[in-house]
Amino acid sequence: MRLVLLTAVAMIAFAANSVLARLAFATAGAEPLSYTAIRLVSGAAMLSILLGLRQRTLPRSLGGSWRAAAALFGYAIAFSIAYVLLGAGTGALILFASVQVGIIGWAILKGDRPGPLEWLGMAVALVAFAWLVSPGLVAPHPVGTLLMVLAGLCWAAYTLLGRATRSPLQDTAGNFIRTVPVAALLLVAGLAGQPIDPAAATYAAASGALASGLGYAVWYAALPGLPRTTAAIVQLTVPAIAAMGGVLFIGETVTGRLVLASIGILGGVALALVGADRRRSAISR
Repeated sequence: MRLVLLTAVAMIAFAANSVLARLAFATAGAEPLSYTAIRLVSGAAMLSILLGLRQRTLPRSLGGSWRAAAALFGYAIAFSIAYVLLGAGTGALILFASVQVGIIGWAILKGDRPGPLEWLGMAVALVAFAWLVSPGLVAPHPVGTLLMVLAGLCWAAYTLLGRATRSPLQDTAGNFIRTVPVAALLLVAGLAGQPIDPAAATYAAASGALASGLGYAVWYAALPGLPRTTAAIVQLTVPAIAAMGGVLFIGETVTGRLVLASIGILGGVALALVGADRRRSAISR
């Protein structure tokens, strides 16, 4: 029961990042540079507090790496600008599908050879994605789509770089802390162009401290109890949660095209993940 609760809380926190971003941009007139800066600094502060409470002493060295911090920053800034143009559910769908496709694609480049079930799943997901973004009245904004794909690929890189970590909380805190100097420059640039609304600043701080900082801490607490494939597939619930949040808190509409594309994209990715798990299990026997 504890594992289920931790996993559910983590997924809600991940979806909250999308909802909070849309609240900031759609209702509070947020500006993406300052929003990103406040989110990163708030995340760094919360993770530092959590790390201090856990270790009770200051770490001797900063965890993480500059490469991971660069991937984290790339994700955060592309995510913010994309959400000026996309709805909460659509953005989360594109983001999490791009993350999984990026991870699978990297494995193929490194010599992994997918089986028929994996190729079928990836083909279904790509066809559904192509249909989602094809021109039409309800197609998502093309620039927002490209930016969210970039955010997803950056997050995939961040995930791959962090796979070997033995101290996920310390490394995540270190990665966030490394982004703070650039975040400070972003904040100055953003405020020079537009004063930040207090509500927008609150949404950004909540996204960084609660949905990101606490959300990651809860997720890392749940991960040891989840099989690898389960951990990947359960994250595919985030777009649905974000879409519901967009409807409840922002008044966004969920189109039939989004629903059907979501089924195709997420179902295809899940099929590929299950196929990969079965293939690796067969090889290890």
